[in-house]
Amino acid sequence: MFCGDYVQGTIFPAPNFNPMMDAQMLGGALQGFGCDKDLLIDILSQRCNAQRLVIAEAYLSTFGRDLVSDLKEKLSDHFKEVMVGLMYPPPSYDAHELWHAMKGAGTDENCLIDILASRTNGEIFQMREAYYLQYSRDLQEDIYSETSGHFRDTLVNLVQGTREEGYADPATAAQDAMVLWETCQQRTGEHKTLLQMILCNKSYQQLWLVFQEFQTISGQDIVDAINECYDGSFQELLVAIVLCVRDKPAYFAYRLYSAIHDFGFHNKTVIRILIARSEIDLMTIRKRYKERYGKSLFHDIKHFASGHYEKALLAICAGDADDY
Repeated sequence: MFCGDYVQGTIFPAPNFNPMMDAQMLGGALQGFGCDKDLLIDILSQRCNAQRLVIAEAYLSTFGRDLVSDLKEKLSDHFKEVMVGLMYPPPSYDAHELWHAMKGAGTDENCLIDILASRTNGEIFQMREAYYLQYSRDLQEDIYSETSGHFRDTLVNLVQGTREEGYADPATAAQDAMVLWETCQQRTGEHKTLLQMILCNKSYQQLWLVFQEFQTISGQDIVDAINECYDGSFQELLVAIVLCVRDKPAYFAYRLYSAIHDFGFHNKTVIRILIARSEIDLMTIRKRYKERYGKSLFHDIKHFASGHYEKALLAICAGDADDY
């Protein structure tokens, strides 16, 4: 797989879209004491994000109320997180997740890694803008104050969104691979800086060549070398960048699998990945998941989640009967 290969999401624009009717049905579902959760899932998981935003406008003009506020008020627990999460435009959703990963005591390093190791320059630029609009704070400054060491330096480099695009130079790939090999031998602060600069700034196409050259020079896979040489969040971030360069859907399949199995269903991670990738490559992530782990993502969610929360996650996955 190369990063240019075709990938597919699970959620597409609904044909014959009627935002006014959707808004009225959502209004009905959210009125009174009860709440028609099945209807909420049917509508919100079957519309793309741009359509949901139009529905929210229609809802406001029809009822004079904010749809997201009504969802927050009427729903609870993880089901609420899913339904509200679907209403954020993608850059705002990333900004929201990063904000919550850093505020309060402790930092959710896995969330920072998942988002910043995988987003394109354009996505990073929009996310920074959304972060400032939503929280009146600078994303880079918050990352700087909430993290430390070479992990912090690498995140700050990624959040610049200055990775070269679409450019590969075989002549310098061997040199870069040599530098990477040296950084794993020496492990000084200076070498760690060189390592993260190559991984954060070179294009995916260039890194693809560099990793091949690294294998030739060292007789070792770059991921194994990083795992041997470094530890902690810095090591996890470097490995995430490498895995995203090689096959982004496979990276997210791995993250979902570990969130479900290693962390006893880490809800926040599962929700974040399903929503964030739903219109980009979630169908491809599902394929990678099945290929790598034998069971389908659909099966594992069904096994660990329940109720309307489970239904909502499965709807985003767009699972088929043959996925059980």
